[in-house]
Amino acid sequence: MATTPVAVAESTVPILSHWIDGRSVEVPPERTAPVFDPATGAVIARVPRGGAAEVDLAVSAARRAFPAWRDMPLIARSHIFFAYRELVYRHREDLARLISRDHGKTFPDALGEVMRGIETVEFACGLPVHLAGMNTPVVSTNVDTHTLRQPLGVAVGITPFNFPVMVPMWIYPIALACGNTFVWKPSSHTPGATQLQAELWQEAGLPAGVFNVVYGGREAVSALLVHPGVDAIQFVGSTPVGRHVYETGTAHGKRVGAYTAAKNAMVVLPDADMEFTADSAVASGYGSAGERCMAQTLVIGVGDAADRLRPLMEERIQRLKIGPGLDPDVDMGPIYSAEHRAAIVEWIDKGVAEGAELVADGRRFSRPDHPDGFFLGATLFDHVTPAMEIYQEEIFGPVLGIVRVATYDEALALVNGHQYGNGTAIFTTDGGAGRRFELEADVPMIGINIPIPVPAGYLSFGGTRGSAFGDLKMRGEDGIRFFTQQKMVTVRWPDPGLREKLSLVFPGNS
Repeated sequence: MATTPVAVAESTVPILSHWIDGRSVEVPPERTAPVFDPATGAVIARVPRGGAAEVDLAVSAARRAFPAWRDMPLIARSHIFFAYRELVYRHREDLARLISRDHGKTFPDALGEVMRGIETVEFACGLPVHLAGMNTPVVSTNVDTHTLRQPLGVAVGITPFNFPVMVPMWIYPIALACGNTFVWKPSSHTPGATQLQAELWQEAGLPAGVFNVVYGGREAVSALLVHPGVDAIQFVGSTPVGRHVYETGTAHGKRVGAYTAAKNAMVVLPDADMEFTADSAVASGYGSAGERCMAQTLVIGVGDAADRLRPLMEERIQRLKIGPGLDPDVDMGPIYSAEHRAAIVEWIDKGVAEGAELVADGRRFSRPDHPDGFFLGATLFDHVTPAMEIYQEEIFGPVLGIVRVATYDEALALVNGHQYGNGTAIFTTDGGAGRRFELEADVPMIGINIPIPVPAGYLSFGGTRGSAFGDLKMRGEDGIRFFTQQKMVTVRWPDPGLREKLSLVFPGNS
């Protein structure tokens, strides 16, 4: 399998641009990087490599736009969001095609991503209700109190390659609807859908400077973390980078939420419907080529569950159709980059060296009609143990491991004892066991016979332990709290006919 990208003439591919202050900001070719089609390995575009200068332009534009956006009536803001929601829905298939082209995931999977992103846009359309404060009259003699939720200023989103629409839509709608302006640092691997989102915001009537896009790598991120004009940052990506983002951003006085790696495990009890569970395990583990933070990458079989489940999983793996994501009959597309494909192969090699049983070897897969694509087959390990690195670390590819334990309590201890805590699931027909699991699993997002327990768009999303840094989750009520500050106002309007005498006693509520 070839892993060297296919070179094409620089003049034959489009050069994308930053989006700053309501317009495209173009850069010369020498300040761009290639974008690859993962199905063919060919260069299909070039994307800017922004740095401190572009970050400063974007943050300055957002800072200038902030007062007017903050002061725009809530209903007027909401009208723009309704217009944006309609435009995204109208262009949902265009966005899905761009996702599939740049990332490699199948078109139906990409379309599902867009629709899940729209859920949060819809939630943001109704934010005037959620931004309402609390009013308490007569907390003391002639004294009333009320609360206000007000925006922070300039918010930043730093988002990954694997969900170029859904994950950003979990961040910027809440930030914007709360009255903040926004700077987005997306992944440079999947820029097509990013560009379209910026254009749709403009078409929806969003004022210039409220929404800005700066492409780039480490230099751009570093500049955002320390820029004095940035007030809040949400990051989605790896744990080492997320920890750096959190520590650096908070050290510079910013509110930061970093949502990071995962190693999700689905517990399978012996009473589970094994046909249904096999479908769920394969769908969760290999959908989007395993490049999901919510993928269930470990299957913990209790008792004889693994013995009965494994052959059913093998049958399904053998039937998977792997190819270009835009092909209508394909189940799983390529890996998003040549470098990441090579890293996954190294993980498979490591699993073999650690002594796990290699049941299905994805390294053997090839597509003769796409010899330069970044393809990899589905890999299944059995007899994975907690001592192995392939158990401990996120591989972020189509690699699934079966772990065997004797009891429910052992399975629960593995889920709760892992360094990551993002999502988990249990498969059972026993309601009592399901209830115990939802109460006892120390993981925020739990599925009961649901393999990918991503909450609905109006609920919060986030992990614990090494899967998140910060005290608030993304989206939902936590997202509103993250992107606003609450003011507590205590008011007294003295009766002009009464004059209270001077008192130095600490005021009480009586």
